[in-house]
Amino acid sequence: MAELREDAPDRAGPPPAEAGALLTVDLGALVANWRILKARAGAASCAAVVKADAYGTGLAQAVEALSAAGCRTFFVAHIGEAIEAREVAPLAEIYVLNGLVPGTCGVMAGLNLKPVLGSLEEVAEWRAFCGLEGETPGAALHVDTGMNRLGLTVEEAHELAAEGGVFRPDLLMTHLVAAEDLADDTTARQVTAFEGVRRLFPGVPASIANSSGIFHDAVPRLDLARPGYALYGGNPVPGRPNPMRPVVTLRSRIIQLRTVPNGGRVGYNGQWTAAGPRRIATISAGYADGYPRAASNSDVKRQADAPAGAALVAGRLCPFAGRVSMDLITVDVTEVPEAEIKRGHFVTLIGEGLDIDDVGARAGTIGYEVLTGLGSRYARHYVGP
Repeated sequence: MAELREDAPDRAGPPPAEAGALLTVDLGALVANWRILKARAGAASCAAVVKADAYGTGLAQAVEALSAAGCRTFFVAHIGEAIEAREVAPLAEIYVLNGLVPGTCGVMAGLNLKPVLGSLEEVAEWRAFCGLEGETPGAALHVDTGMNRLGLTVEEAHELAAEGGVFRPDLLMTHLVAAEDLADDTTARQVTAFEGVRRLFPGVPASIANSSGIFHDAVPRLDLARPGYALYGGNPVPGRPNPMRPVVTLRSRIIQLRTVPNGGRVGYNGQWTAAGPRRIATISAGYADGYPRAASNSDVKRQADAPAGAALVAGRLCPFAGRVSMDLITVDVTEVPEAEIKRGHFVTLIGEGLDIDDVGARAGTIGYEVLTGLGSRYARHYVGP
């Protein structure tokens, strides 16, 4: 792991000496991942999706590092995120993916933020504002090609284009449904549909490639790639070696060690039973810190050989014992020599080989949810460039 910088721009959180857990964000790895993705994007520009507090890593810190590396376009979900990004990157292009909240055109235009317009109603409100103010601030147009979530339908895009240039977006985009699954033919259908929409808006820059799309041969890079999860170390090619560097390391402090006798039950509702004397480490993290409760371990899971949470303790992978509670997790450390661990030592919950996708799978979820749930009670450190 990279050494902690004395001048690292830590944000609000407890001092490390008092914290139950330490979250380290490697900004050097974040920048390296952006450069990998930029190279994969070829002639296209490479943006960065920094919504959800830059996937839990810290929006201001991520935008500052990526801006210094040459990233000039950012995507967020909400206006508040856009405002925070604008403070750090005054000259960047910043797009708001969740579109136009009614009545917020003035805020958007005043800060040169670009809404991603996803309905004819939003387009109409934006056009009316521009007409009244005599301004032509930029906006993106989102066309739905299969997600059925946000975006104009293809038919609505035709209707808008038929108006003859009354509205010309700065960017035309769509969102891929399953680019990480090479066997899913939805991606090819979306690419075909989007190519048809692009012909309706000649000369308008276009974007379709997300993290997995950048690695999918059937997905054109077009003018702008917009990776998110892969920037933060998530694997954009599931089932294949992860080409990205890990960005996040989460370590939690052991606050007590005890021996549980044969047949002793651990945790709420006694879901985990000791098979022989077992040494249990109680660590200072829980679901209030964003660690998934679904990573709990139980007798039922053990008997079914079902996935459950684990921690790296003195370099050894040790399974959780019982339920993840609000502030605490119990770990079976019987296989770790007693001389190698004691109260106050740290165990690793994310990082050092226990990658974010593995952590998500052990909790029956995805790494995205684990990352974006990272809590505020950690002592945070930023290392890197």
